[in-house]
This record gives sequence, C-alpha cells and structure tokens, in this order.
Amino acid sequence: MIISKAVIYYTDNILDDNLCKTVRSFIAASELPIYSASLKPIDFGDNEVINEERGYPSIVKQIISCLSRSREDYVFFCEHDVLYPKSHFEFTPTRDDIFYYNRNTWRWLLGSSRVIQHDRMHSLSTLCANRQFALDHYLRRQQMIEERGWDKIKSHEPGWARAIGYEPGTKKKKRGGFSDDDYDTWYSIEPVVDVRHKGTFSRPKTTLTEFKHPPKWFKERPVEMLEGWDLREMFHL
Repeated sequence: MIISKAVIYYTDNILDDNLCKTVRSFIAASELPIYSASLKPIDFGDNEVINEERGYPSIVKQIISCLSRSREDYVFFCEHDVLYPKSHFEFTPTRDDIFYYNRNTWRWLLGSSRVIQHDRMHSLSTLCANRQFALDHYLRRQQMIEERGWDKIKSHEPGWARAIGYEPGTKKKKRGGFSDDDYDTWYSIEPVVDVRHKGTFSRPKTTLTEFKHPPKWFKERPVEMLEGWDLREMFHL
C-alpha cells in the first residue's frame, strides 16, 4: 500500500520577511504537497484565506481548512517561524489513532547565542498525524470554542482555554485536558529549530526564569553546536 503525506502550513502573516522566506524554502524542500491557510493571501501551496483576527480560534479554523482540503493519509503541521530539516518529513506514523511529536526540537531566540531544550517541548509545530484523525479532533475543538463563545472574545484568552492544552494528546481529561487522545514521539536525524521572536503567539520561554513551573530538565548549548544548522550564517549574525 502506498502511503501519502502532505504539509499543512498556517500563518498570521505577521513575520519578518527573511525568516518567512527561509522557513518556506525548507518546507518546500520536503517535496510534499502543501496546503496553506493565512489571514492574507500568500503564494505558497494551495492557499485559502481565513478572514479572522489573529488568535487561537483563527488558528483552529486555519488548521481545519488545510486538513479539509488535503487528501493525503498523513499530515505534518508546519508553522511560519520553525525551521524543518528534510529528515523531519521522513517520519511515518505507525498508528492512525495517535498524535506524534518530533522531540528532536531546539528553541532559539532569534539572534541569541544559544539554543535550549526541555522535557515539556511537545510542540504543535512538530505534530504529525493521520489526516482524518486530526480533522475530527480539530472539528471538536472548534465546536467547543463556539459553544463557549471564545470566537466572540477579542481582548483576551479565557481562563479555561490554556487549561485544556493546545497540543493534542498531551493532556488527558482527568487533568483538565480537552480529550483522552494519546500521543507518542519520534526523533528526526537533524533537529527542528523553533525560532522565537517578538511576534510569537506563545511566550518565548528560552530561559528558566520564564517558567512559572520549572521543567524537570533544561538543556542549553551554544548556537554554533546545533547539528545540521549554521544559524549565524543563515541570518547574517
């Protein structure tokens, strides 16, 4: 049986142009079909514009748009400020009812001299899953958002929103999570680089002082020691 894969790419169109182009070049190098959703038109893959304000409800709509238009078996969730090596896209899920996260991910504050990693880095931007399984999950999330009126709130994130968790499968209902879906992890040969900057949706969290609840372990290394990447040269630092 031939297994097909695709990329879904979602963006709020608020990003440094150089970083944006660099990220897209690495995603395109995967040679996989790309389905994109944005708040303004972009020339990248099969694009659909979502006429919403920036925020998590619009991210969910963008993800649903991409998943609904794609027809491949498995999808990689890709974000506009994350650098993906080609080996990231070589992974194939072994089950259709689990969300998979690439754990070989390092976080880099743009322009800084070091990269960091910690035990709780299961990022949505490294998710790979069965397309229909992911679509069903996000349709349920959208239903909850609409039932609780989050899509009508423009000024802040409601208290219950962060409690349910943004990364599917990583937080069970008994801990206040959204669902009882499971997750697993894999490690690509080269690392993924999660680039943190002024416009990131979530807090950068590249130092221990930024954590309300410190992780069990926290690693850091000089940016020059990150395998497979010369970030200083790439960004002319």
